[in-house]
Amino acid sequence: MNAQTKLYDCRDAFVGTLEALAEANPEIVAVCNDSVGSSKLGGFRDRWPDRLVNVGIAEQNMVGVGAGLANGGKLPFVCGAACFLTGRALEQIKADIAYSNANVKLCGISSGMAYGELGPTHHSIEDFAWLRALPNLPVIAPCDRAETAAATRFAASYDGPLFLRLSRVGVPDILPDDHEFTLGKANRLREGSDLTIIANGVLTHRALAAADLLAGRGIEARVLNMATVRPIDEEAIGAAASETGAILTCEEHTVFGGLGSAVAEVVVRGRPVPMEILGVPGIFAPTGSANFLLDEFGMSPEGIAESAEALLKRKA
Repeated sequence: MNAQTKLYDCRDAFVGTLEALAEANPEIVAVCNDSVGSSKLGGFRDRWPDRLVNVGIAEQNMVGVGAGLANGGKLPFVCGAACFLTGRALEQIKADIAYSNANVKLCGISSGMAYGELGPTHHSIEDFAWLRALPNLPVIAPCDRAETAAATRFAASYDGPLFLRLSRVGVPDILPDDHEFTLGKANRLREGSDLTIIANGVLTHRALAAADLLAGRGIEARVLNMATVRPIDEEAIGAAASETGAILTCEEHTVFGGLGSAVAEVVVRGRPVPMEILGVPGIFAPTGSANFLLDEFGMSPEGIAESAEALLKRKA
């Protein structure tokens, strides 16, 4: 990515797709927690004021209302800041959504460290760990606006609960406009035989940039976009282990319990190979912009490339 690369807010792709779906399906409703602005639901509210429920700053109630609407035959998209949706309402997500298998679409807005300047209370860097432990709840982190739109369409068609992790940090286009999202399937974005880099969300384009740097150093890195954290693509991970012999994961999340842990669980059962997990290193991430913090935690393209080179030494 260079200075001229255009960046896009995936929330725009989400709400644009949601409005198109709602126009065709009158059962679609939105539920939010005083977050019409941050969820970019203003257009939805203006078009269908009777189909948006704003519960105020009451995330547990928000999830419960979503479950009730689903029980009444509606198709609710429950939208709120990812840190509060998953943290404050975790019990309701567990009991009212996952255990009850309610047809509710949980949309964690401004995920990861997107609220960077607001500090550790607003970072959502534990959500993969919390939610992927729950049965019946797919966990999805799209990498760009095409995948966001495709995942939103999938969510509306999927019979059951799921969690969409949506950032506000600008990302470039990666996938084609006609991309079709398939639950539990990774996208191989770059071929390579020396090692595999696995990422999702805002880290996918950084992983691709790191692979470009590595190619200039004679290292060919396979890049997988692993948008679905649960269910994880075991076949793609197994192929990466067998065919490239080393795996590096990158995520906007703590290194405990997230994408890297999910990949490692597959690797250790099948074909153990050297692995490295890049993420927030088990601390409360400090205040700072998301891009600054990712760089500080070794997830700039150069940082990812350096970790890949160190991992290759272990492979040898």
